[in-house]
Amino acid sequence: MMQTPLEFGWFLPTSGDTTCYGDRSAFIEPSGELFDRVVFAAEAAGFDYFLVPVAATCWEAWVASAMAVARTRRIKALVAARPGYISPVQLAKMGATFDRLSGGRLSVNLIAGQSDIEAQAEGIPWSKEERYALMDEDVSIIKALWTTHGPLDFEGRFHRLKGARVSPRPVQSPHPCFYLGGGSAEAWDVSAKHADVHLFWGDTPERIAQNMITIRDLARRYGREDRIGFGMRLQILCRETEAEAWDAAHELVRGVTESQTRFIRTYYASSAANRRVQELAQEHGELIAPHLWTGVTRVRPGAGIVVVGNPQQCAATLQQFIDLGCTSFCLSGYLHDEEATRFARWVRPLLAERNPGRMPAAQVQA
Repeated sequence: MMQTPLEFGWFLPTSGDTTCYGDRSAFIEPSGELFDRVVFAAEAAGFDYFLVPVAATCWEAWVASAMAVARTRRIKALVAARPGYISPVQLAKMGATFDRLSGGRLSVNLIAGQSDIEAQAEGIPWSKEERYALMDEDVSIIKALWTTHGPLDFEGRFHRLKGARVSPRPVQSPHPCFYLGGGSAEAWDVSAKHADVHLFWGDTPERIAQNMITIRDLARRYGREDRIGFGMRLQILCRETEAEAWDAAHELVRGVTESQTRFIRTYYASSAANRRVQELAQEHGELIAPHLWTGVTRVRPGAGIVVVGNPQQCAATLQQFIDLGCTSFCLSGYLHDEEATRFARWVRPLLAERNPGRMPAAQVQA
């Protein structure tokens, strides 16, 4: 039986980069030059896609993605679709145009938003639960516009369309892949219905295994239990020795203040996935499992669980999730251009050896 190929994505830090969240002098401002360094390094390292974040502090994702794709040859962009920001008809046209002009290099990341406070500040009036209901309608419309021949009529809670159509159609058939990474019941239901890949934020392998069963059971209601895949959204800090890796990890949170941590825990409290990573830090302390570190949750929202160790330890940690059935890994590390190269040089070859035929070996210059 042929096993599903493994794919690896990398993070494009459009709000800037750092080696120390508590030291302002270590911060690298966002810029076209920074984005180029990271995406060039990610493509050279053999990553399949780059993830572009969306938040008030980030540069605009679709514009940044288009610029990055135009400067590269192979790597795909995983770009956010957020309910309420753009009409689904316009988003379908944007996505199809992007996919056409890039030669099929678009994937769509479904994001309802991590913060109700931020959503309200940006003119989005709906609660998180309503945003997921809106997302369900948006994706249903986008998929229909990308696959239906002739005009589309749609009657829903949020949208009413009469004779909608878009041009062009995407290159990818039947359409670009959809990813989703939320942790709430509403997120899981939308993922079960629409996502090609559900990306879990870091958690214990036991909890991930349980969550995979739950979401696959939800997908069965939509006849998609064999179509949904699973992956992990993790940070990684790999160095030649374990001691060097932990030095880099501790440097990353040196000087982080209690006020920074309080902000993360309150501003993003409406997000179930964010609450979960905070729970992990409070229940387990710095390590939820060997080499799975919670330290970045003190200062960074989102995927704050970090794989820390030497190449063998990092590869073994990721392999645990591969053995559970995860096939997609969206990673990030500091600095992002340098860590992408370290991953390709030290960790990827070990994973390729352990998973023969499931991933090509990247050629990275020493």
